[in-house]
Amino acid sequence: MKQDILNLENKNVGTIELNESIFGLEVRADILQRVVTWQLAKLQSGNHATKGRSDVALTAAKPFKQKGSGNARQGSRKGAQFRKGGVVFGPVVRDHSFDLTKKFRRLGLKTALSAKAKEGNLIIIDEAKLSDPKTKDLKNKLAACGLSNCLFIDGKEVDVNFALASRNIAGVDVLPSIGANVYDILRKDKLVLTKDAVSCLEERLNG
Repeated sequence: MKQDILNLENKNVGTIELNESIFGLEVRADILQRVVTWQLAKLQSGNHATKGRSDVALTAAKPFKQKGSGNARQGSRKGAQFRKGGVVFGPVVRDHSFDLTKKFRRLGLKTALSAKAKEGNLIIIDEAKLSDPKTKDLKNKLAACGLSNCLFIDGKEVDVNFALASRNIAGVDVLPSIGANVYDILRKDKLVLTKDAVSCLEERLNG
C-alpha cells in the first residue's frame, strides 16, 4: 500500500510503499484490548497494603478476664473490632503483571498500526528534525499540518532539538521506534511516523 510522504511544512515530498502485513491487517478490537490490558497491568505498582493482626503494634495480652466483666470475651486488642486493630482480608503487596507471548505482542502492535492506517490517521513524514529547539516554531508547523493530539515515532533515536521543542506542547508525544507500543498509539488521534521509523518498525515486526 502506498502512502504520501509529507514534511513539517505540510508539503508532499514523495511516496512510500508500506508493508501490507504490518499496516494492512484486519483491525481486531479483542487483540488490542488484551495488549493494552497487559501494558496497564505492568504499570501498576502493586504496593498497596494494610496491616493485619500480626502487623499492628499492639499487645497480644488478653485485655480482660474471660468471664465476669460484662464484656464480650476477647483474646487480644489486635482484632479488627478494636481501634487500631488489624484489617481483615485487606490488600497485600503483589505483582499485577501477567505474561503475554512475544508473538501476540507483535501482532498487537501490527494491529494498532493497521488501525491508524485504516482510519486515515497515519501520517508519514520525511524527518522529524529541527535546527533549533524552539517550541513556538514547532507549534506553528504542527498547526499548519493540523496536528494537535498526536504521537511522533522516529527512527532509532529522536532528534534532540525536536524532542526539546515538543516537550512543552500539550498533546504531543515523541518516541523512538523501539518505544512504539499499542497503548500510546491508540490514545492519540494521529500517528506520525518518519521514514526511518517505518524502516525500523518493518525490520522489528518482520523478525
